[in-house]
Amino acid sequence: MSPKTLSSSLSPVTSGPHTKRRRSFLKAASLGTMTAMMSNLSQSVFAANNANRAPVKRKPSKAKSVIMIFNCGGPSHLDLWDMKPNAGSDVRGEFRPVSTNVAGIKISELMPSLTKHVDKLAILRTIKVTQGNHNSGMYCAITGKPYPIDSTLINPSRTDVPSFGTMINWLSMNHGYSGDLPAYVITPKPHCDSFKYITPGQFGACFGPKYDPFVVNANPNDKNFKVANLGLTTGLSNERIQSRDSLLTKFDQIGASLTDPSIIDMNVNNRRAMSMISSNKAQEAFDLSQESQKIRDRYGRHEWGQSHLLARRLVEAGVPFISTVNGPSITWDTHKDNFASMKNRLVPPMEQAYSALLEDLDDRGLLDETIVIWMSDFGRTPKINKDVGRDHWPPCNSWVMAGGGVKGGQAIGESDSQAAYAKSRPLTPADVHASIYDLLGYDSTQLTYPDGNGRPNFISEGKVISELS
Repeated sequence: MSPKTLSSSLSPVTSGPHTKRRRSFLKAASLGTMTAMMSNLSQSVFAANNANRAPVKRKPSKAKSVIMIFNCGGPSHLDLWDMKPNAGSDVRGEFRPVSTNVAGIKISELMPSLTKHVDKLAILRTIKVTQGNHNSGMYCAITGKPYPIDSTLINPSRTDVPSFGTMINWLSMNHGYSGDLPAYVITPKPHCDSFKYITPGQFGACFGPKYDPFVVNANPNDKNFKVANLGLTTGLSNERIQSRDSLLTKFDQIGASLTDPSIIDMNVNNRRAMSMISSNKAQEAFDLSQESQKIRDRYGRHEWGQSHLLARRLVEAGVPFISTVNGPSITWDTHKDNFASMKNRLVPPMEQAYSALLEDLDDRGLLDETIVIWMSDFGRTPKINKDVGRDHWPPCNSWVMAGGGVKGGQAIGESDSQAAYAKSRPLTPADVHASIYDLLGYDSTQLTYPDGNGRPNFISEGKVISELS
């Protein structure tokens, strides 16, 4: 059977500044609210032609949504999920492994709450990426393919391979997703090495601006947290904004032959902005004030905790893919003071938020239909360095999956005596992506997407991890 190509005729388009005429028109049409929304909705300045819709074959599945918890910088797998207590002191580190609710599986003493949830988890202990700098490593982790260069000093472009979040966004919209909220949301900030160098692949990539994620770009733990411009300006009714949108549509029809990529980008995001600012459902999904104080405390009164809570609300609202980025920037990059940093600053909020998310999804009957994956750019070196830190280590890392049909209570793959290399069952990010597509009902051996030059590519070149389901 030949692969099913979902759309065609995509090509990267270089972005350009908006024309003065376009700005003047928008000003005259009084669409200030919408133009502000566009800045937030399309987190890049790139532009591209829209992908054409085509039917997507999808088998029945439990899973409907994915929450990706991404720890930018790379937590030490040896100090969390794959501890080596029998290794030398220069490898094993300061923390003890402790028993969990699954016989034979131990995890770090830093995660006492999670010991009660290992029966829900599949711990993948042999994940190998091929690049060792942060942005290229993150790109490899989320796209399943290496970036052309192994570097931190890179940024997104419309020639990028799409991340699996971007891909699920595209698949969902091609499969008929038409919710008021975007199909792909990132909270609170995008993956990045720094806010000067943003990780490629996580935006619309070769699919264009229509498939850019909605990035919250605000701290959900702030007292007055509110997503910027998500709602109508005071005194502006739905009727007035609809009237202005109709006028804009008429002008767009008049100028339909215009091919300025910046105008194409604006038209795409006008439609998205209109949908969101006029939707009560969208506004309610981002309104954490609707949650009880008890629930908010349970997740933790910090940025990570409230971002995880927001992810749960977005799942309830039907969003197919949510990325919660445990940053900002490369927070988990523990070249120095690895043990003190993990114990006092990094693991407590992460563990609290992750445990609460699993419990809350389970309590609400949502865990069976929500895949939760905990992942990062790479692991850390077995050898502890002179600064009591661990350095970048691409050959071996641990990722963790739960929900959405994932069989919990297991560790898949075994690393060697120092957690340096796979001893058995080596796995790649592409294998994980293929498995997630499979859990969602998509066959990665049959579905392709067109790259920036129109060439078909399989949505994943990995193999489904059979033990997961």
